[in-house]
Formats: sequence, structure tokens, C-alpha cells
Amino acid sequence: MDVLEALLDGPRARRAFLLRALLDPPWSLRIEDEAPLCVLAALRGDAWLCPDGEQPVRLPEGHVAVVRGPEHYTLADRPDTAPDVVIHPGGRCTSVEDGRGLGDEWSLGIRTWGRDAAGECVLLVGTYEGEGEASRPLLSALPRVVLLDPDDAGSGLLRVLVTEMQVEAPGQRALLDRLLDVVLISALRTWFTGREAQAPGWFRAQDDPAVGAALALLHQQVAHPWTVAELAHRVGVSRAALGRRFTALLGEPPMAYLTGWRLALAADLLCASDATVASIAGQVGYGTPFSLSAAFKRHYGLSPQQYRSGRASA
Repeated sequence: MDVLEALLDGPRARRAFLLRALLDPPWSLRIEDEAPLCVLAALRGDAWLCPDGEQPVRLPEGHVAVVRGPEHYTLADRPDTAPDVVIHPGGRCTSVEDGRGLGDEWSLGIRTWGRDAAGECVLLVGTYEGEGEASRPLLSALPRVVLLDPDDAGSGLLRVLVTEMQVEAPGQRALLDRLLDVVLISALRTWFTGREAQAPGWFRAQDDPAVGAALALLHQQVAHPWTVAELAHRVGVSRAALGRRFTALLGEPPMAYLTGWRLALAADLLCASDATVASIAGQVGYGTPFSLSAAFKRHYGLSPQQYRSGRASA
């Protein structure tokens, strides 16, 4: 498992909000769904993305945008079109004019929504509604909007996703989640690869033979009782060389990186399952639940149970 693969495992779609929006000018949607990540594709016609406090970004037909949240933004036919619809968490939509719900009123069939089935603009919307600690290094490395042209956006993948969105069958939601993940992974891999010089340290580290191999081992065997000596031996360099090169690229030594990664995985497991702290401790390389709890509280300022309860009530 490489670093990008491990980080992309964080924002995995789980019952993601997926929709085709059919819209005729003038139209403007105020996005206030608080989602950490959204994939937008202009299937027909153009649109404008207007992040709060930033310059508008044109989304031409065939292009894909990955939008990092949870800050609000406007999606419209023109940057100066005033919003007439607000999109809330969970995909709930209301009229700006009178606050009435528009989900049923504008429904046009399976995962399709809008005023008119012959809408001039057709957008694919795929919203990741959950955020994980493990994915934080990935999300923080992204600009507010990542824009990809048709050659880089994986148009073949998009066509499959759009086709399957209009099908209702057993297991369809799980299939759609996986397809959305594939579209996202393809888009981000292309984007990071094309900007390697400006990419974060964890991405550039994969090109270093020793550090890249060490990172792969840490992610593949997170529960292993690693030492710097063993890790250096496994990748064929000295302890000093590994520590120096690792720290230069990632900003911290190998064991500090491993501790942070283990605790991020533990945080996500606390929120994604009802597993006991003892079980989670074993999965992420802590010998006892007490050692995990102590490390977790030092890092997050909360015990594992307090963290789980707080996220559940959020």
C-alpha cells in the first residue's frame, strides 16, 4: 500500500450523496452541506464554482472539479446569478424565497433532480459526507478547487458512473460508492502527479527508494512493533540515513510519523465501528488499551471514549 492509497482510504464513499442535477439558466445553488469533499462533473453545458472569499472558477463541459470543504460555495450558470436554492447537509434542498423543501418537488427520477428534464446544464454531484483523521493529510494538501480537463478526468469512468446512477438494483448503492471512489482516486492521482514539484512531502517521498519503501512497510504492517533499526534494515540503508532522509521529506522521524498514523487510524475506527478500545489497540499496534488511551489523550486531548462520544453527537 503506497501513501496515496492509504490516505485515499480515509475519504472512502459510504452511502455517498450522488445526484444528476438538470438545470436551465438562470440557476444558482448555494452549497452549505458542510461536506469535506465533493466531486462535480459538467456532463453537459458549463457552470461556475464560486468559493466564498475566492475568485470564481469556470467548470467547462467535460471537466471535473474536486471541491474541498467544509466551507460554503455557490454553483451557478454565471458568477453574478443570485442563489435561489440552498443545499444543506444530507442533500436536503430548500428554496431561498420561502424555505420550502425542493427534494420531492424537483425530483425527476432515480438520482435525478431539477426543474426540467431537458435542462441545458447537467451536473454530476458526488458528495463525501464523512471526514476521517487518516485522510486529513490528503485533504489539507489540496487547494479549495482541483480542476481537471476531460483527458485527465477519466471520462470513461464518469460514463460508467452516470449510467449506473440511473439503475436501482440490489447492492447498487455499494457499487455507486466504489465507482465514485475510482473517479476520485483517478482524478487526484493525475492531479498530484502533474504537480510533483509542489506536492506535499508524503507524495514526493514515494520517489525516494528508501523512504518510499519504508512508508509502504509502515502502512502495510501498521501493527508491527517497528523500530528504526528494523525498518532501515528492511529497506537497505543505515538508521542514520533513513532518519535523515525521512525527516527531510516528511518533517518528522519515522517513529513519530508511525505514531501519528496509528492514532489517526484509531480515531477513524472509533467513529466507523463499535469495536472496543482493546480491539482497536491491537489493530493499530498498541499492546494494551491503556497504552493506546494514554497516547490518544496526549495527541487529541480526549480519551478514546470521549472522542467517540463527541463525534457521534456532532
